Amino acid sequence: MSLKDNVDFVKKELDSEEKFIESFVKVERFYKKYKKALIAAVAVIVVGSIGYTINNSIQASNKAKANLAFNKILNDVNDQEALATLKSSNDKLYNVALYLQAKEGNKNIQVNERYLKYLLEYEEALKNSDVEKLNSLAMQKDFLLKEFALFNKALILTEQGKFEDARQTLKMIKQDSKVSDLVALLNHYLLTK
Repeated sequence: MSLKDNVDFVKKELDSEEKFIESFVKVERFYKKYKKALIAAVAVIVVGSIGYTINNSIQASNKAKANLAFNKILNDVNDQEALATLKSSNDKLYNVALYLQAKEGNKNIQVNERYLKYLLEYEEALKNSDVEKLNSLAMQKDFLLKEFALFNKALILTEQGKFEDARQTLKMIKQDSKVSDLVALLNHYLLTK
């Protein structure tokens, strides 16, 4: 190696060391400038993750407590202690428990869950043969038993001797519906009337 090569090699080494020291100094300046913000960010991350973990633990505990209370309700619908536990820990299961109470006791209880409320209204309309109520339920966009409500309305109308109204109601049920077999049977019966 010549002297010139050695000098070039030393320059390159010094340049790389200089760049390393320069980057270290930049990092140190950045740290000094934003020290409080960095510490605050780390603290927020630590506190946030601790809070998240605690929240998940509390939710899991509430879910387990609500499930145990709901199991008690399934065994004894009138268990007031389990009902109070459900009310404080899980509103949806509480509404299901109210629905079960209303269904078993044949009483009117206000249920806040939309689908359960519709089911209660549907069962009550069937029990009372209330054609208007069945019609209003069938016209709800999000009613799950729309076709069944229409079929039952047609059945009640048939029992009342209103055959043409029953035919019109059956026409409202789609051909690919789950109750299409029942509709075909009732239509066959209505052909004779």
